[in-house]
Amino acid sequence: MSVFLNREETVPTPALAPQTHVRRSFIWRVSVIAGLGGILYGYDMGVIAAALVFVRKTFMLSTRMEEVVVSVVLIGVMSGALAGGGITDRIGRRATLLWGGAIFLAGSLLAPASPNVATLIVARLLLGVAVGFTSVTAPVYVSELAPPQSRGMLIGLYQFALTIGIALADLVGYWLASQHAWRLMFGMGAIPAALFVLLLLPLPESPRWLFAQDRTAEAESVLLTYTDAAGARLLLADIHAALQIEMERRWRALWGPAVRMSLFIAAGFLILQQVTGINAILYYGPRIFSLAGIASNKNAIFATLLVAVTNVLATVIALVLVDRVGRKPLLYAGVGGMTASLLMLAYSFRNQSSFGAAPGIVATVCLMVYITCFAFSMGPIAWILVSEVFPLQVRGRGVAVASLASGAANFVVSLTFLSLVKAAGSSTTFLIYAGFCVLTIIFVRFVVPETKGRELESISTEANAIAQ
Repeated sequence: MSVFLNREETVPTPALAPQTHVRRSFIWRVSVIAGLGGILYGYDMGVIAAALVFVRKTFMLSTRMEEVVVSVVLIGVMSGALAGGGITDRIGRRATLLWGGAIFLAGSLLAPASPNVATLIVARLLLGVAVGFTSVTAPVYVSELAPPQSRGMLIGLYQFALTIGIALADLVGYWLASQHAWRLMFGMGAIPAALFVLLLLPLPESPRWLFAQDRTAEAESVLLTYTDAAGARLLLADIHAALQIEMERRWRALWGPAVRMSLFIAAGFLILQQVTGINAILYYGPRIFSLAGIASNKNAIFATLLVAVTNVLATVIALVLVDRVGRKPLLYAGVGGMTASLLMLAYSFRNQSSFGAAPGIVATVCLMVYITCFAFSMGPIAWILVSEVFPLQVRGRGVAVASLASGAANFVVSLTFLSLVKAAGSSTTFLIYAGFCVLTIIFVRFVVPETKGRELESISTEANAIAQ
């Protein structure tokens, strides 16, 4: 029997979490190391923007094959997310992250060695699987360790790391552009992948996952590494109360009345995050700037780098404010700004002659505003929200299915962007993305809950009680 909790007693879960004492140095260390998975994600997603310019010439790719090279990674993301959701609930959060890091390393070594486009596609597929593993597991791992009063900021570090990864990819791309060294661009990803695996080795398992596996003594041991005995008792009591709700720990439980609203919130929000156009801009940044009149490949890559740096800096706004002003106010401000910048971008493409010699400058400013607004709203809050709304028993699987939906939407956007621009024009393409931004604001208003400062166990309980 636990020294902190009698397994026979049931303690109600409070709507607002108590301010438990935590050793913040431990939480920060775990969050930063888990966030390295975000750097890997960002680097893998960002490096293709610069590398594609030269891969296209090396392998003489058609427009359709360009889209395949870019989007095949998303098939891997969906596969990795689906597999990772079950694996993380079965073998634990830390072990799943280690597997993800190892696959990242393998893909980062195979991509630069590719003798043909088929091998490169396989390498990109492996990298996608690794992204799926880590994108499902890292935010969940941090959310299950973080205190409620700073959980948003700590999970947001994953998105912050992701933006750093994108900026690093664009910086490496700009640095190596004059040498056309796309192989080295891919190969540089092996460095953070190896560091990620090494730093993960000494970290503990999630205490919530341990408790759900009836490994209570180990859960207490982990809790006592960052909180006192009173804090450990409170946390264990909340977890125990949540586990009293009868629930299958299988995939079909996600469609049951106790979980389906959580799934709708998480999957719906992640789909909207993608169809508002973010990854079309990140993947095809140089091509967009080329369409706007920036003729030099290096200058187009540099403009993409400026957008990526803006992404990093603006994410800091979310880290500072998300636990102070809440999730929904940031979403209203951010998505509203995204809508306005996309409308202006569409106008600039439709009326390029009105801007004289400066359409490239207008496009750069519009995309920087768009990225700024995305970075302090939908970017980090998506990972925060998705890791908060599911019950403990199926949290890994729930995040996996939401990530699968995100990957599917991302796949559609990335696979169709160039074709859509060719068929409908740049202006209409960005108008479509602006329309999805308006739909996002409606979804946030009527569906998304405010989760600021609340214990994990109370969020999913309330969301699904409303659905019932």
